[in-house]
Amino acid sequence: MILLGDIGNTETKICVANFSGKILKRFNLTTKEINQKNIVKSFNKNQIKFDKITKILFCSVVPRSFKKIQFFLKKKVKIKIYEIKDLKLKKLLKIEANFKQVGSDRIANAISVINNKDNFIILDFGTATTFDVLVKNTYKGGIISPGVRLSLNTLSDKATLIPKINLKQIKKVIGVDTTSAVRSGFFWGYAGLIDNIINLIIKETRKSFKVIITGGFSELFKNSIKTKVIHNKDITIKGLFKASKLI
Repeated sequence: MILLGDIGNTETKICVANFSGKILKRFNLTTKEINQKNIVKSFNKNQIKFDKITKILFCSVVPRSFKKIQFFLKKKVKIKIYEIKDLKLKKLLKIEANFKQVGSDRIANAISVINNKDNFIILDFGTATTFDVLVKNTYKGGIISPGVRLSLNTLSDKATLIPKINLKQIKKVIGVDTTSAVRSGFFWGYAGLIDNIINLIIKETRKSFKVIITGGFSELFKNSIKTKVIHNKDITIKGLFKASKLI
């Protein structure tokens, strides 16, 4: 079995998959709350059989949290614990952007969908809202915009009279109170941002793309933008699985 982990700024996802790529177990941890006590509790609760694990691969954008998980795992297994950037990725993906500055999760996402014939834009609604551009087997670069949840929370934290709200799909643009006005601004604002950036990518590259969306708010926006999209909630884990064949 293969242990796969995606350590994001907000959430950490841990999965156990078989060698066919089927996810057998999965559980999440809040990244900022990762410590040895919580790690032990989570792995014990999910009854991970370490003697069955033959490969371990993570992608991490929070090095401190990865080190804490590594520390725990090194006491449980004798195999090497890899981070995706440790691998010889050139066999799977050509990267034209600054390798050191491309998030490991974005590399995993790219590896997940690459097929050497299609072009892709991967839109990930994480702590940041990111767009990654793939032309056949080449990662060209991307765009980083403020995350939806982060922006919502910042607005309510900084503006005394604006409450915390839950974003949801709406039909009307003009709000009749503070909540509906903020909800409209974020819903239609991000919908416009998404369509505009995708159109600008198409204009700049003069190519057509398949658009993949993933992450927390992907369900909300998948039917609310003009661009036709493919929803893939497990793209990062699937990319890690694909990359694990390099181990």
